[in-house]
Amino acid sequence: MHILLQVILILLLAKVFGEFFERVGFPSILGEISAGIFLGTMFSLNPDNEVLKFLAELGVILLLFTTGYKEVNLRELQGVLKQSFPPTIFAVIIPFIFGLLLGNVFNFTFLESLFIGVALCPTSIGASVRVLIDLKYLSTKVGSTVLSAAILDDVIAIFSLAVLMQIALYSKISVGQILTMGGKLVTFILIMILFGLHILPKLFEYIHKMHVEEAVFTGVIVVALFSAFLADELGLNAVIGAFLGGLLLSTLPFAKIKDVQNKVNGVSYGLFVPIFFVLIGLSVDLSALITAGLFAAILIILALSGKVIGGFIGSKLVGFDSYDSLIFGVGMMPRAEVGIVIVSIGKTMGIIGSEVFSAMVLMVAVSILVTPIALKYVIGLTRHRR
Repeated sequence: MHILLQVILILLLAKVFGEFFERVGFPSILGEISAGIFLGTMFSLNPDNEVLKFLAELGVILLLFTTGYKEVNLRELQGVLKQSFPPTIFAVIIPFIFGLLLGNVFNFTFLESLFIGVALCPTSIGASVRVLIDLKYLSTKVGSTVLSAAILDDVIAIFSLAVLMQIALYSKISVGQILTMGGKLVTFILIMILFGLHILPKLFEYIHKMHVEEAVFTGVIVVALFSAFLADELGLNAVIGAFLGGLLLSTLPFAKIKDVQNKVNGVSYGLFVPIFFVLIGLSVDLSALITAGLFAAILIILALSGKVIGGFIGSKLVGFDSYDSLIFGVGMMPRAEVGIVIVSIGKTMGIIGSEVFSAMVLMVAVSILVTPIALKYVIGLTRHRR
């Protein structure tokens, strides 16, 4: 099939399937992954096509960049850090331990178990926010904590991925290799901080004065791609650089203009990001998923319960009552973008096999489906008891 026709089919079906899931109350990511499974089954599209893989790579770069650029504000995050940090840490550590133990029980390698654990750490706030808004709970203390904690644990998961990828480069870890790994990560972060503090403000002040059309938009995209390139050159993954580049731009008024944000969002989610998620669906091996039945079932249970348990313990430590702690834990259950990115990188590196990858994608889908129902129930229960 001609590559242009493949791209047309991918974009068209991604939006058609995504629209269906949006209309029934679930995030469009489920539709995009389902479109990939459908295309793989009905048209036998090849997820290893080099052009599609390149477009998907751009998609994941822009996905993580947009997350940092549009969804996160470092200054606002600093203001809620004291309140949200303890619940977030527990909502990250408990699922990570569960994933590590699960891999050990099923005799996976230590590295594969680490990838499973890290992939269970992030939270996708979309499914929870919709319910919190509908039930007028987002403005409450627990609602705002869920929102900030979800952002914070994505940040933790992405930097954990950076460390994990460095570990994956070495078969045996020595003191020298640990120092090399840490040196690369610290060097990249320092370069990006200096870049963000001393170059980007002046650069975008100048770009803002330019007369050429869409100069600010182009500048933002260049920063996204340059950050990804720099991370890749230093032996990190491009998505880590893109995310950090987005974080730096999120603090610059000349760069974080609403109109420019909308254009970046449009290019990302209108073109490249759907291709990435459709290719995730294309990569799901249904026969491998059937083989991994027991593993998949236990994975889903541990993924959901790990967030509830960790979130409950952490929020109790900062003074929430049992009802609000339960709401917080349930609100942290859904996974989506960042978790998918982590397992896709693990699969690309040859660390995670088809069975684990397919089971992780199923876990993401189940968490998105289950969370709104569970969250409505616990909020209703809380209101009734009070």
